[in-house]
Amino acid sequence: MDKKTTFNVWYFVAAFAGILLLQSVISGYVGTKPIAYSEFQQLLRENKVAEVAVSDRFISGTVKEAFASGQTRFSTTRVEDSFAEELGKHGVTVSGQIENTFLRDLMSWVVPVLLFGALWYFLIRRMAGSGGLGGGLMSIGKSKAKVYVETDTGVTFADVAGVDEAKEELQEVVDFLKNPEHYGRLGGRMPKGVLLVGPPGTGKTLLAKAVAGEAKVPFFSISGSEFVEMFVGVGAARVRDLFEQARARAPAIIFIDELDAMGRSRMAGMAGGGNDEKEQTLNQLLVELDGFDTKSGVVLLAATNRPEILDPALLRAGRFDRQVLVDKPDKKGRIQILGVHMKKIQLGPDVNEEQVAALTPWFTGADLANLVNEAALLATRRNGDAVTMADFNNAIERIIAGLEKRNRILIPKEREVVAFHEMGHALVAMALPGSDPVHKVSIIPRGLGALGYTIQRPTEDRYLVTREELENRMAVLLGGRAAEWIVFHHLSTGASDDLRRVTEIARAMVVQYGMSPELGPVTYERDQRSFLGGMAMPADRAYADSTASKIDREVHDIAERAFGRAVEVLTARRTLLDATSHKLLAQETLEAGDITAIAVEMKVPA
Repeated sequence: MDKKTTFNVWYFVAAFAGILLLQSVISGYVGTKPIAYSEFQQLLRENKVAEVAVSDRFISGTVKEAFASGQTRFSTTRVEDSFAEELGKHGVTVSGQIENTFLRDLMSWVVPVLLFGALWYFLIRRMAGSGGLGGGLMSIGKSKAKVYVETDTGVTFADVAGVDEAKEELQEVVDFLKNPEHYGRLGGRMPKGVLLVGPPGTGKTLLAKAVAGEAKVPFFSISGSEFVEMFVGVGAARVRDLFEQARARAPAIIFIDELDAMGRSRMAGMAGGGNDEKEQTLNQLLVELDGFDTKSGVVLLAATNRPEILDPALLRAGRFDRQVLVDKPDKKGRIQILGVHMKKIQLGPDVNEEQVAALTPWFTGADLANLVNEAALLATRRNGDAVTMADFNNAIERIIAGLEKRNRILIPKEREVVAFHEMGHALVAMALPGSDPVHKVSIIPRGLGALGYTIQRPTEDRYLVTREELENRMAVLLGGRAAEWIVFHHLSTGASDDLRRVTEIARAMVVQYGMSPELGPVTYERDQRSFLGGMAMPADRAYADSTASKIDREVHDIAERAFGRAVEVLTARRTLLDATSHKLLAQETLEAGDITAIAVEMKVPA
């Protein structure tokens, strides 16, 4: 890379000052003879002075005949005539002292200029360094990508676990970067862009860093939001600059995190006028991808958890050719991820990675890393020598249900209602076949609004659910409300979250899964959620008002049947409900051993 010569303004200032100083010295000592004031008076009396120039402090001029030194100009310090005559009467020679004020005069206007320039330079540098307005002005069109050269990422595929399929897909990218000639020997080419999609926390950014660490090439990392600035055209200029930097250091990897920040579909902004700056940035990225030569040794990686909102032009063949799903890990993947993170802490002999993985279904890699850290902190808080299985159980409860609120005091009547409510959930879950096993029941308040909780732990990962299992799940959710109705003959607000979840399941059964005999195997609402499990968006209604009435009636009937089933189960076990609820009131928490004893006493499920 060519080195550019930089211009320093201080060199110019020093040279200018030196020239002025040298000129002053030369003009002060060449051609002008300093003389005493009495000598000037003598020359004046002898009529040897040709002309003079008088100021407040000095007298300068020329003589008619040159001095012995050949000089014709002279200068002297002006003295009052009365004072000079008085000194002359006593034979005192009056001499003038020439005061050179050049340096003082020079500094009087140079120093303020230098101070102002230094202050301006300092402020501009500070603003540029902090990325403020000055930084934007000084770095217009410059990419903000962080560059990690070769192994500076510190991450390899050994540090990534639980996503074996994604690693296999990206291994191809590593092979291409290491040996592009061999890779293309059969005429194949590397995909121009690889898009990593998956829920938050599954390790997309970590995978991209691992690719750079394995290939040992420069890694340009930037977030999609960093392209968009307040100035129109800056984002497009930064895209150009980023690709130019990567081509200059090829082979290299460009990684754009949160691609949806700059690659959002342009159709979404048509109604409101859109955002010209974001569109220009996206258009420039599309242009760069079109002119992207894979033989240059530059690979573009991007990550997003919202692929459904990306512009279709960005996802077409020839741009982001390949999409790699980085999904939540299964049980085997969770065991691998826990193995990576558990190496960093001191484990007790009772800790089993497989058991912890079984207790954490649908946890992402980030969730598991947080779980291990929380367990270590809990062990440290109790001054333990190692992290035990009990610490992991407490950490799981803390993550799922929230922090214990032992200081939240409930009145005796409320504690009794909460105890029967939670045991209603537990007994219905133990009675119905196919329900997830009950792990723990507690009436200790947790989180923001939970006055008690019942934890069920699935024994295996499930991806399909039958109608019977959904109905059992609704009955378990309504078990707490049913217990309150049976025992106290009234309903409370404690079941609000249970009712919300039951309603969601019942409506999904009718309008999405086609499980209603009356409405038939028809989908009445389009699922606007992404396959990554994002929040639902408003769906277009494509059915008549009469159909809507049928849907509402069917949802009501499904929920009502589930409630009736829960009441039936608990009524048949009223004695056991009373006994276990009073035991829960006394102990506040029923652990796995207590749950097992209750299950043995129930004998035959309803």
